[in-house]
Amino acid sequence: MDAVRYCGRFAPTPSGPLHLGSLVTALASFLDARAHQGQWLLRIDDVDPYRSRPGASDQILRSLEALGLSWDGPVVYQSLEQDRYQEGLDTLSQRDLLYACDCPRPVRLGGSPKPHAVYPGTCRHKSQRFISGQHALRLRVEGTMIEGIDRLKGPFRVNLQKAQGDLILYRRDQVHAYHLATVLDDAAAGITHIVRGEDLFPSTPGQIHLQHLLGVATPRYAHTPLLVDPSGAKLSKRSLAEAAEIKTPRQRLRQLLDYLAHPVPEDLADASKEEILSWAMDHWSIQRLEGVGPMTVLNLTP
Repeated sequence: MDAVRYCGRFAPTPSGPLHLGSLVTALASFLDARAHQGQWLLRIDDVDPYRSRPGASDQILRSLEALGLSWDGPVVYQSLEQDRYQEGLDTLSQRDLLYACDCPRPVRLGGSPKPHAVYPGTCRHKSQRFISGQHALRLRVEGTMIEGIDRLKGPFRVNLQKAQGDLILYRRDQVHAYHLATVLDDAAAGITHIVRGEDLFPSTPGQIHLQHLLGVATPRYAHTPLLVDPSGAKLSKRSLAEAAEIKTPRQRLRQLLDYLAHPVPEDLADASKEEILSWAMDHWSIQRLEGVGPMTVLNLTP
């Protein structure tokens, strides 16, 4: 891996404080960048105003600072990048790759959108005139085959039409979609490596397709194992994750490193958080996470 070329990032959504699963991802991303003498950037993915919560961004920054995870350069906020997303939409629209869709978003109990649902193409041939606030904009993906190599999961090959269907890039509630925003922001920042949770792996083929269409580079991806609660459900801000505070940074770092298969040795029992991070950077190997499945969280303290 070319250390000079490495540029990573952490891009949390400010829908609440960082839960334990997010802290694990942040640390893995940070260590992977620092172990290769690379940059580590911080972006707040607040493109969706309906998910953003007042004060959450500041909480996220304080959590990272408490753990000693220092980022390079200024924090980027997606809410300030709307012109970039519109330019991307215009580029795709000029190539006749988008169409208006008035289908309702699939919803499950609790009001959350159904994740990774396959869209059947209902509106693809309707030839509707797009009206903002009444229609979403979808990207025609046809039978595109996407191939790639995840640093942890290995090679993958996905039929995008069968896996996801036509992707929403602009929502009916007048919000630019995650797929479009993250691809354009990663490209603008020169991101070369992305370390993120396995729950985002299904989004990767669609993002690679967008990268190809927009003529931007595809980063190297690594999707880390998830942390789950005792019932087997992914940690979320509606469950135990709210209690993942950082009252004792040294102990929290040890806990996170245990989950990342890098247990801190006994001779560092009295080490400072700076010493623990230094040790972790020197010994970091993301390959230790190969084949590791979801990990159950039984203790949210310290």
